[in-house]
Amino acid sequence: MSVRKTIKRQYQGIVDRAALQLSAVQKPPEGWVATVRKALGMSGAQLARRLGVSRASVSQTEKNELSGSVTLKHMQSTAEALGCRFVYAIVPVGPTEDLIRDQAERKATKLVRRASGHMALESQSLPLEKNKEEIARLCDELIRDMPSDFWEER
Repeated sequence: MSVRKTIKRQYQGIVDRAALQLSAVQKPPEGWVATVRKALGMSGAQLARRLGVSRASVSQTEKNELSGSVTLKHMQSTAEALGCRFVYAIVPVGPTEDLIRDQAERKATKLVRRASGHMALESQSLPLEKNKEEIARLCDELIRDMPSDFWEER
């Protein structure tokens, strides 16, 4: 296995482990800031004093978290004021290999359909079973070689 493929596998392991650990974590309906604050029995005014801001600013932070407009930096400082750790992650909904295989199948299917269309114009189209075999073969090749345009949608 090449160094490049070994490194890619290591990254996949990191992402896949994080996805497994975080798969059950869902954002609470009120958001994390309000939920943790209430779990600690801390008022909005108390959190505001710890952050050195107004109570209205804490309320706005809680609203911004729900709307998705809060900054990561602000979440970090709020977490620290709550005596917590801020965790930020992007994790796939399944194993990274599945995401890669799905993309390869989409790309292979497009390529085979395009070629089949040209062949049909010349009355040389392949049977459905041969098309499926070619898609599977091309899919494996795309995964193995990962061309530079692998993630392009064209």
